[in-house]
Amino acid sequence: MSLRLGYGTNGLTDLRLDDALVLLADLGYDGVGLTLDHMHLDPAAPDALARARQVARRLARLGLGVTVETGARYILDPRRKHGPSLIDPDPEARATRTRLLVTAVHIAAELGAHAVHCFSGTVPDGADDDTSWKRLGQALEPVLAAVEREGQSLAVEPEPGHLLGTVADFHRLRADLGDPDVLGLTLDIGHCQCLEPEPPADCVRAAAPWLRHVQIEDMRRAVHEHLPFGEGEIDFPPVLDALSTVGYRGLTVVELPRHSHMGPDLAERSLRFLRNGGTS
Repeated sequence: MSLRLGYGTNGLTDLRLDDALVLLADLGYDGVGLTLDHMHLDPAAPDALARARQVARRLARLGLGVTVETGARYILDPRRKHGPSLIDPDPEARATRTRLLVTAVHIAAELGAHAVHCFSGTVPDGADDDTSWKRLGQALEPVLAAVEREGQSLAVEPEPGHLLGTVADFHRLRADLGDPDVLGLTLDIGHCQCLEPEPPADCVRAAAPWLRHVQIEDMRRAVHEHLPFGEGEIDFPPVLDALSTVGYRGLTVVELPRHSHMGPDLAERSLRFLRNGGTS
């Protein structure tokens, strides 16, 4: 298989980071989707950059690539999941999220990461879409500047229920920002099954020019629930074939954030499934 396969640390939160990395290397993964969070690599810690350099050396010794993910649920607000967002009504709250993403870019540079992932957030009560789109673009400008300085890519993920919820919404953002070269796409294959009008394999082919990061798991139509392979409705062989055919060279990361209690077993089973071409 030509794809480079990874596993997300948000599905291994019961393990210490080093134990998780060793596990993935021993299983034969090519990389890791590293979610910045308090239990692994805390972006708010005063020694975050120094810690990132240590992790970079460990990744190199283990032969693992890395993409930085920023989907930690309560990293900024212990009471609001994913809050504050890039479209929060409070300018200072939006700036808090922007600063986190800029820090993530610096950490990604230390790690030698392929890309930095992010998402828009849900539309706040009482806010209209046009205002929210304007806030999103403005909040991302410092992040894009940092990405360009550090030689990184920003990979925005369409997330069900968020302002930027579909691949079409990604293209709206891209147009609003003047199509910057450093702005790319995180494509979650389960999300394609959940709500995109086209089958996941067609989504891959259509999104190919902008693909910077891929997340993969099973899912059912219209139900946003990340499932282990074989428990949803996705036909995976065409998806894996499409990723190979379009020449995608980033990491394809298994995304099972609600299954950490069985993470080591699912990491092994998931790799076997994907290496078998998407069949049990």
